[in-house]
Amino acid sequence: MKKYLLLIVGLGVLIAFMRFVLLPLVMEVVASDAFLVDSKDEPSLHSLDTPLTAIAFNHCNTYVKAELGKDVSISFPDKPTKAWGFGGYKFMIRSNFNVVGSAKTTNEYACQITYNNGDDQEGIADFENWTINGITGLDGL
Repeated sequence: MKKYLLLIVGLGVLIAFMRFVLLPLVMEVVASDAFLVDSKDEPSLHSLDTPLTAIAFNHCNTYVKAELGKDVSISFPDKPTKAWGFGGYKFMIRSNFNVVGSAKTTNEYACQITYNNGDDQEGIADFENWTINGITGLDGL
């Protein structure tokens, strides 16, 4: 009987600690600016067609070409199918490319890319200032 009483009291103390100590601390951190990223690049809920998305699209195309190698002949459209800006210079590019070989085939890819220098856009054309966070659609080529 003492075991169960000790277990119930311990559980009550744990719940009280979480409710009155831990939860207010977590709420204070969440309400603070600790995770705020201050950037001039605002997120958008709609597909974008801006100079930044065009540069991001070109860098994604460069990456796709490098991944497929020099033996594969590919061509890209002038603009991406869709491009989204997540804010903080993070973009999602969805587009396609044609593989030219015995038969011309069209493949679709999605590329998540980030500009590393934030509001400093002096080196925006340099591929080295961008990071490819992930890409899909290149499997099986």
